[in-house]
Parts: sequence; structure tokens; C-alpha cells
Amino acid sequence: MRRPRTRTPASAAAPAFTLTFDGRPVPALPGQSIAAALWAASVLSWRTTRNGGRPRGAFCGIGSCYECLATVNGSPNRRACLVPARPGDVVTTQEGTGHAGHLD
Repeated sequence: MRRPRTRTPASAAAPAFTLTFDGRPVPALPGQSIAAALWAASVLSWRTTRNGGRPRGAFCGIGSCYECLATVNGSPNRRACLVPARPGDVVTTQEGTGHAGHLD
């Protein structure tokens, strides 16, 4: 009889780390996306719309909808649901297009 293979979760293989969101420390685990780390820290929005400034966060979770755009390490328009969280990442709320000085 074969024994079932067990898997070691990525979180058990490497220690947790911290990223920052709008200057606030956010814990993250290896293998998590930035969106997952923010959700786990009860952060539900990290972008505002171009017209009206309405809050947005993750919607589809698979990179199809672009609702989860964030500025990551100074680069705007990064889909937080697809970007792996890394130690020391600096994530900031993206306002409008994410390009300062551009009119919407």
C-alpha cells in the first residue's frame, strides 16, 4: 500500500517577513501575493479610481480585471494579485493613473 505524499507548505520552509503599505508594516508569508498579504492584514483597498477617487482592491484575484493596481517599489500599475510579496517591498496606494502630474 502506498503512503500519501505530504507537502510542506512554502510558509513552513521560509520565515515570515514584512513589507510596508503606506508606511505601515504588513506581515507576509513566502508564496503570498501582495494582495493576499494586504487582505490578511485587513487592508481591502489600495487604489482609487481615476474619476471620482473611489476605493478599489482585489476583485478577480487572477489578474484579469486590473482592480488591484498598486504602486510597488515605486512602479505604478502593478497588479497586486500577481506580484509575489518580497521582504522589504514598499507598497503605496495608487491614486488615479499612478503617474504624478498626469491629468486623468
